[in-house]
Amino acid sequence: MRRYHVTTFGCQMNAHDSERIKGMLEELGLGEAPSQAEADVIVFNTCTVREKPDQRFAAHLAQARALKRGDPERVIAVGGCFAEAQRERLFELYPFVDVAFGPGSIPHLAEWLGAGGLVPRGRFAESGAFAGDLPARRERAFQAWVQISTGCNSVCSYCIVPAVRGRERSRRPGDVLAEVERLARDGVREVTLLGQNVNSYGRDLDGDAGLEFGGLLRAVSAIPGIERVRFTSPHPKDFRDPVIRAMAECEAVCEHAHLPAQSGSTRILKAMRRTYGRERYLSLAQRLRAAVPDLALTTDLIVGFPGETDEDFEETITLVEEVGFDGAFTFVFSPRSGTEAATLPLQVPAGVKTARVERLIDAVQRVAAERNARRVGLAEEVLVEGPSRNDPALSRGRTRRNQTVNFTGAAAPGELVHVRIEAATSTTLRGTRDALVPA
Repeated sequence: MRRYHVTTFGCQMNAHDSERIKGMLEELGLGEAPSQAEADVIVFNTCTVREKPDQRFAAHLAQARALKRGDPERVIAVGGCFAEAQRERLFELYPFVDVAFGPGSIPHLAEWLGAGGLVPRGRFAESGAFAGDLPARRERAFQAWVQISTGCNSVCSYCIVPAVRGRERSRRPGDVLAEVERLARDGVREVTLLGQNVNSYGRDLDGDAGLEFGGLLRAVSAIPGIERVRFTSPHPKDFRDPVIRAMAECEAVCEHAHLPAQSGSTRILKAMRRTYGRERYLSLAQRLRAAVPDLALTTDLIVGFPGETDEDFEETITLVEEVGFDGAFTFVFSPRSGTEAATLPLQVPAGVKTARVERLIDAVQRVAAERNARRVGLAEEVLVEGPSRNDPALSRGRTRRNQTVNFTGAAAPGELVHVRIEAATSTTLRGTRDALVPA
């Protein structure tokens, strides 16, 4: 049997796309290989939103090039946002690559490989079918990504996503709900709704298409068998009351929101073209916590945006403290070719950016540790995902608030159990399965 290996970089949408790529390859009769070295078809699903994934991809691609030298029949395919951004130039940079395709052209990968011959050029910028309409090979039988939209209509000055993912397109609600119903019949207990901006879902559809995002949340949470509903990523500018009410009123919708702030400075947010300021963000966070009292809030934060002063950075630190984030993805600004921010004056020196991000990480970890410490003594509902990554004697799972828990006590993957929390760090909880609390 010919075998494939897929390496994924970047966001949850890429993880979802990779599941679909694997599903298509397996429908062609290929099996999954545990490493590049054992694969006949090597696929990279790339990210180009920040510089670090680009660097990691280049290192992986160098390994694949060496493998292809030893076996010229080995196929190397590059998909995702880096491929879309580079297009035909990718073949100039890496002439040993056989196939390249953008996020909107994923279905063509199966056509090329299934035909037994390769098209030595790429396919890009096609709207095509949603990846959610393709077969999938999921990592876990009881959890699933569900794509509800693709692309983005925002014009954030630092972001390349609209250029590589295109304008926003919403998947029709009937198709989304039909997929979730199929997943529920297959034993999926938890779904995560995916889009570049889930809050604006449905606004591009015909009036009779039905639902915007608040209504979609309600409809998905009402499907029998679905016990947890998550979503990512929302944009603060579009987080409206119907969504907040759905979060508060729908039992299946989890008590967690990932709410990218990017900066705590209104001046920098304006330069980023985020269309909200610090006070509006704080007000939204307060409304969310008031509606969902046990809500966990996580965020994205960028340091070193062009023109960011010490005072601007201090406002990001105080935002972390005022909101009380339960976690944050922190990034050093990296200019992306083709974006407005790449050419802005007053670029922040690398050493300053490094010092700032270290301070920011310290602040995030301190606040998160304080919030996690409050969970000690509570019995948390945990969806078991498998053994702990660091200690196979322990089980690992996630709470409804999306916190990782390592715990003792027998539990099978996919099982919902209660765990009595006994210790906490800034990123994880630890405890013992509480058999006295009904599952």
